[in-house]
Amino acid sequence: MAAIGSLSLLAGNPLQNAPPPSLPTPAVAIAPIGGVGAPTPLLAVNQPADWWFAYKFNSDSFPTADNDPGRACAFGGSPQHYGFSQKYVVASSFNATLSDGPGLIGTSGADPLGATFGQIYNGQYYFVVWNDQFKNDPPMKGADCTTEECGSPWGHSKGMLAWDTQGNGLLLQVTTPSWPGAGGSAHQRAAGNTLGCVGNDDDVSNAQDFFALKLSRDDVKTVLGALAVASVSTDTSNAQIVNRVVGGTPLPQDLEVLVDALGKQSTAKTYVNQTLSSGVRIIAKPSALHVPPWQFVSSLLGGEPLLTATWWANPPIASTHSQADVHCWDPSLATPSGEVDVALKGSWEGTAMSFTGGPNHAKVGVSLATSAHHYAIFGDMNQQGQLGSASSPNDPKTCSSSQNGRGGMFFVLDNPNLAAGVLKMLSGQIAAYPS
Repeated sequence: MAAIGSLSLLAGNPLQNAPPPSLPTPAVAIAPIGGVGAPTPLLAVNQPADWWFAYKFNSDSFPTADNDPGRACAFGGSPQHYGFSQKYVVASSFNATLSDGPGLIGTSGADPLGATFGQIYNGQYYFVVWNDQFKNDPPMKGADCTTEECGSPWGHSKGMLAWDTQGNGLLLQVTTPSWPGAGGSAHQRAAGNTLGCVGNDDDVSNAQDFFALKLSRDDVKTVLGALAVASVSTDTSNAQIVNRVVGGTPLPQDLEVLVDALGKQSTAKTYVNQTLSSGVRIIAKPSALHVPPWQFVSSLLGGEPLLTATWWANPPIASTHSQADVHCWDPSLATPSGEVDVALKGSWEGTAMSFTGGPNHAKVGVSLATSAHHYAIFGDMNQQGQLGSASSPNDPKTCSSSQNGRGGMFFVLDNPNLAAGVLKMLSGQIAAYPS
């Protein structure tokens, strides 16, 4: 697929720089507002948006008190007691400038994640939930899966897609292991299904990110196709994570075929690089395309220079000056990668943050200041794997290492205000380039 030209998500949108709407006082319970119209991203109950992005801080930099009165388990589970943070920043189609979010993320109808997930969980929608780390609730079947996770070549991807009987819906991309683990209240999850209340994982100790996007019917079909390309881990026979019937109405045939294709490992190398109806670009990396994930993204964005923040741990991928540093590549990627830097340290409002594996589990990228573009990128994949060796380029064993050999998705917005906020937060120390 050919690379797509630059995007302009909010060009001419008078709401781009408008102040955010006022948010209601946090409530412990979330009203069952789902089932009326298509599910949509919400900043709070009854406050729809076209998209929103939230970055949840790590517990070292922005700890939440164990006895914080905002802690609630609206979707099941009980408060967990470990070092954690549910403080966050948020940007949206109403106000693309990153700013502190109200309350604790994922706990009530007053925060974007709690409100958005709540309408699906308490509503009546078709949905697919996928996660490579369900932690055995639900248990995953098939090769390369243990009770903890599904490893390579399954996609390193987590999220939820929900839509109504007309096919319109939303994407909720997450980076949290073991959340969500159920898409609706009809199938309660034993481990709990609320951030900070999940008993089988410390999902709010590390930093995480969340991205919600409004989808048309054609967009839903595109995302379902991308999920198959990325080999995401799900179980289409388990109603806890895949709902095929709404009000007695089964999935339409065209959508059923796409859902049936999920939960399988793809051996194809064809990637997805497509613009959705919102102007947001979706990129899907197949597991069989054995290249460094964020250099892959840079290539499809025309060699865009990027700064990335992911779970940076063994085997770490170094910052790269250009394609000359990359020796695991594929001829289908005709455009060379640009500079791709790995953020190690940054800050928010004067408080230092680390982006190495441990404190940071979010997967975020942004155009460098040297670029004419203003891309903010929300992904599934870490900068873990291999760049390869000039003496033995495209060595099969080397180049299939870690995330090189896994699938995942990326969502790209071209928005100056959003990109400026992400770049400011991620800027600080970067990883060294290859020697």
